[in-house]
Amino acid sequence: MASQKAIDNSQRLRYIRALERFHKSILSYLLTTQNITTEGYCKKVQNSLKVLSRVEEIAIYKGDLQELQKLVKKIVSYQDSDKEIEEIKEDILYLSNQLEKTKNSRRYKKDKHSHSIYEEWE
Repeated sequence: MASQKAIDNSQRLRYIRALERFHKSILSYLLTTQNITTEGYCKKVQNSLKVLSRVEEIAIYKGDLQELQKLVKKIVSYQDSDKEIEEIKEDILYLSNQLEKTKNSRRYKKDKHSHSIYEEWE
């Protein structure tokens, strides 16, 4: 039998993947659709929420994933917003870009300007 820790881990992964899938589907809709309307946006969010609602919400402790969770909640809350669709699109794309920048800043380190690696050559 699987331990409780393994079950919790698999549920957490399932929830994270559902969040990422929801986020990616909304982003691709916003980026590829020519004439975006508020009704179309709401319909897309409702369809994407069906996938997310199948998985129960789990507490997340990692910073990037918490930011993703906040972004998804914000995307859902924009359904009932009075903002223009272009303003919503701009805000979602900006926040998504900031999330990607924080992920990438951890992943890549440029040591181009650090002089410590060249000290042994002198």
